[in-house]
Amino acid sequence: MSDRRRVKRQMRELLRTSDPVRLSFLLALLADAGIEVIVLDAHVSAVEAGIPGFPRRLAVAEVDYSHARRVLAEAGEASSDD
Repeated sequence: MSDRRRVKRQMRELLRTSDPVRLSFLLALLADAGIEVIVLDAHVSAVEAGIPGFPRRLAVAEVDYSHARRVLAEAGEASSDD
């Protein structure tokens, strides 16, 4: 295992949404900015058929958090919908 894979990265929740279209847009927006995103709770949300009580959460590395917030703010997407 390389040293790069051993480095523990702290993740921080960026936002929550139960809107699959918005989720797709946000993932593309952040990817275009070079920010790696992890979608949390995707399986629970799928099993529960998108019930608003189980929104998907987007998380980014702590070091990317400020940049990600700026990218979302510039696109008018700075807050969660839930």
